[in-house]
Amino acid sequence: MPNRKLMKRKDQAVIGGVCAGIADYYGWDPTHVRLFYVLLSVLSAAFPGLLVYVLLWLFMPER
Repeated sequence: MPNRKLMKRKDQAVIGGVCAGIADYYGWDPTHVRLFYVLLSVLSAAFPGLLVYVLLWLFMPER
């Protein structure tokens, strides 16, 4: 069975570590992921972005 890389919350957390965990999983810069997420949340009337963030915070395992 091949090794599977899991998306996990990072210790570099600003709030919950969700964006840092996503950035680590894909090899991106955490600052860029955070900026993209904030822009996406603001442009989508904020509520769906906040809801998705809270759900990811709850269901993503900790490192």
